[in-house]
Amino acid sequence: MDGSILFSLRLSFQVALIATLFVFVVGIGIAYVLARYRFFGKELLDIACTLPLVLPPSVTGYYLIILFGRNGALGKMLYELTGWSIMFTWYAAVLASFVVALPLMIRTARAAIESVDQDLINASYTLGRSERETVFKVILPLAKRGIIAGTVLAFSRAMGEFGATLMLAGNIPGRTDTMPLAIYTSAGSGDWTRAHILVAIFTVLAGLFLYVANTFNRRTV
Repeated sequence: MDGSILFSLRLSFQVALIATLFVFVVGIGIAYVLARYRFFGKELLDIACTLPLVLPPSVTGYYLIILFGRNGALGKMLYELTGWSIMFTWYAAVLASFVVALPLMIRTARAAIESVDQDLINASYTLGRSERETVFKVILPLAKRGIIAGTVLAFSRAMGEFGATLMLAGNIPGRTDTMPLAIYTSAGSGDWTRAHILVAIFTVLAGLFLYVANTFNRRTV
């Protein structure tokens, strides 16, 4: 493997790892709220969190540009305050991966939290534990296998993100060319040897991630 392949592999892992860390924290929080509370607008929140899972990646990327582009709603304020724009950086790849991977984490973690026996939760409250203590000592430990499965799925989705990343981060060799983008470039330029190597690596990794996720999902049943 040449240096460009190793760079794309390393960048994909770096982007996916950072995106998954944010997905883990934000996803569990939203999943808990959706699983345990009833409130006005709950269905709208659920739909908003699920939309990136069903929208075309180009549409998700378009929304991200509208929000975080140099002239976007949030990106303009960031640029005026710091003189820095997230566009066409590897940070943009992290943002895109976070957005598209978050729904997988939310849906998987929500199902795991909802599967926790309510009697055990009530028993925790009866013993004098607060909601916070119950969450960290009862609910999350009992839902951990589903949460781990969701984390693995989110990581694999972040690794494979293409469309939104291409629109927000661009395809800059040596800067933002993650593995999916590198495969696209190699195939487009006719460099089939490089494309074959990247596809083989990615297929093995994706299969491994799915095996791990399925293993944890089976154990939750």
